[in-house]
Amino acid sequence: MLVLLGIAVVVVGFVARINPLLVILVAAIVTGVTAALEPGVEVRELVQAAVATLAAFGEAFNDNRYFHITWLILPVIGLLERAGLQERARTLIAQVRAATAGRLLLSYLVVRQATSALGLTSLGGHPQMVRPLVAPMAEGAAEVQAGGNLPDRVRFRIRSMSAATDNIGLFFGEDIFIAIGSIVLMVGFLEQAGIIVEPLQLSVWAIPTAIAAFVVHGVRLLLFDREIRRGLAARDAETGR
Repeated sequence: MLVLLGIAVVVVGFVARINPLLVILVAAIVTGVTAALEPGVEVRELVQAAVATLAAFGEAFNDNRYFHITWLILPVIGLLERAGLQERARTLIAQVRAATAGRLLLSYLVVRQATSALGLTSLGGHPQMVRPLVAPMAEGAAEVQAGGNLPDRVRFRIRSMSAATDNIGLFFGEDIFIAIGSIVLMVGFLEQAGIIVEPLQLSVWAIPTAIAAFVVHGVRLLLFDREIRRGLAARDAETGR
């Protein structure tokens, strides 16, 4: 039961808002060390268990390194932003009178979750989609609603909700795709525990969770416009407009 201490580390780390990567790393080391705890075990063996855990992390990183793609994307996004991509996105969405930040993000959630369910997880993302397009368009829609500039608190709230929408659409959509890495990982883990399941079974049972996540976050996005209006009303009350 001591290996469950790793879960406790994850819970405490997330509650304390510590860096998630650091929390996961510490939880993995705690799990690896506690798994090696036996009567009469030596400190040297515990250190070896910790080193073996770190080695497993390094091997996984080496086998699944995709950071070279990021270094190709970032210069392209930077050039597009310098050429006025965000301003163009704001101008475009400002011409759609029916558009609001909540409706726009709801549309993006539909697209993001649907494409992720088909395995097209690279079509979205924070650096290549949220920052240069989705967030500026949502801000532009809110600026039309506000009739001018947005308070910083509202602007940052829109940006955070844009990032959250991308995360939720990807996280709950990708498990529907049968050949995604998370499905393969779960199948392998369950097989090691003596539980044999087919990847298709996991994909099918991920559909109700994806639907529930879409409904819950969709309602949040529809209510998000009210939150923006309250923020604008608070600003107007402070400035006496």
